[in-house]
Amino acid sequence: MFVDTKYRSKDIEIMDDLDMSGELLIRTLDQIASINKWLGGNGLTIDGIKKILKAQTKDKTISIIDLGCGNGDMLREVAEFGRKNGYQFELLGLDANQATIEYAISLSSDFQEITYRKEDVLGKEFDSHTYDIALCTLFIHHFEESVALGFIQTLMKNAKIGVVINDLHRHRLAYYLFKSLTLIINNHMVKTDGLTSILRGFKRKELEQFSEKINGKSSINWRWAFRYQWIINKI
Repeated sequence: MFVDTKYRSKDIEIMDDLDMSGELLIRTLDQIASINKWLGGNGLTIDGIKKILKAQTKDKTISIIDLGCGNGDMLREVAEFGRKNGYQFELLGLDANQATIEYAISLSSDFQEITYRKEDVLGKEFDSHTYDIALCTLFIHHFEESVALGFIQTLMKNAKIGVVINDLHRHRLAYYLFKSLTLIINNHMVKTDGLTSILRGFKRKELEQFSEKINGKSSINWRWAFRYQWIINKI
């Protein structure tokens, strides 16, 4: 029987255990980062940053916050992009897992523009953050619809420029392509969580329904490999 992608899955990913630590977590973070880079996922976020910065000058510091930052691979690419293109970036990565944050810090010693902090983005403390741009790379699919919408509304309320979202397209072909890809990966957590993530992803119509309830100018585009790039500019 083919997998059904009509409705979003409510299954929880193994990595959603925020107390997880140890070698398996580290290995999984690294493998997920490698897969995302290989499939062009990180490049999609960088492209979104380029677009949202088009109207901005380079004579001021741009603050960027990355939600669910993982091992920090996305922010390191953002930092390198900023250095190569003359931007002054102040980068903050947030993740609710302490072991993940400590690992990200250890990998980012050459990037003084990056700071990491353990924080629950659904907590009251997060609501007080302000920033120019918020990044959500493979992050909002972790939430139920109403929570995801409320979270994005908070991001837009506190962002001065806008939000760049890069997340999965829930599609049957994406599911089976990822399943084939992971035949060469010896990591149960990567395989299980990857498939769960796809089944928790969004379809265009669902993102468009979100955009109607968000105060901002939305641009939603499909990109390989089964991703949606959603850029929301402050009006």
